[in-house]
Amino acid sequence: MKALTASRFRSWIRAAWTYVRRAPGTFVWLAVLLATTVVSRHLSAEQLQVVLGDRSTNLHHLAEDPVRVLIASAFWLAGGGWVTYFLLYNVFHVPAERWLGTLRWVTVVAIAHVGATYLSEGVLYWAIRHGRAPASAVDTLDIGVSYGLAGVVAVLTYRIAPPWRYPYLAAVLVFYLVPLFVHLNFTAVGHFTAVLLGLCCYPITRSRKGVWSPVAAVRRMRRTAATT
Repeated sequence: MKALTASRFRSWIRAAWTYVRRAPGTFVWLAVLLATTVVSRHLSAEQLQVVLGDRSTNLHHLAEDPVRVLIASAFWLAGGGWVTYFLLYNVFHVPAERWLGTLRWVTVVAIAHVGATYLSEGVLYWAIRHGRAPASAVDTLDIGVSYGLAGVVAVLTYRIAPPWRYPYLAAVLVFYLVPLFVHLNFTAVGHFTAVLLGLCCYPITRSRKGVWSPVAAVRRMRRTAATT
């Protein structure tokens, strides 16, 4: 009985390692986010504000040190727990990285993260110049991984087989479009921009074969269940 339990445990470990190894970029990113989340939990509110503020992609930092903050901001979570992002990364980033390959996946993330940051901060700059936002908004906290995630959520549209692709796309657009009408701010603009940039990454996906169909997935699960 002990030998059977040990064998089953080893098979689970091998399966988990195989799962992680097929999306190395995603899990390295999650590991770094876990480390920074642990660090943030041991900081006081004032200390955390300083740490996040130093890594914020706000107008002030984008003008003085854009490369540093664009990279650093992608490794800290300003809101939401690490477990939540662990689940979201497994739902969206893992299949995207497996499908596109790590380099193409990173490219989509970078395009969404950088492009949405600059466009949303550009909107904020316009609002400041026209008196629609206070001058102090140049130091507004803008940090996190959600723009890259939104871009990947969007690019996965091309992974899904028609006709399932279209309701998925509609759901994504509605989810990110509603905040523009409910509570318009630079973050809502950034998220919707990231979605549009993700959809614009279609040329990156053209050489990647294989589409995912929920019907086919259910059939495979049934066949697997029947043989076990």
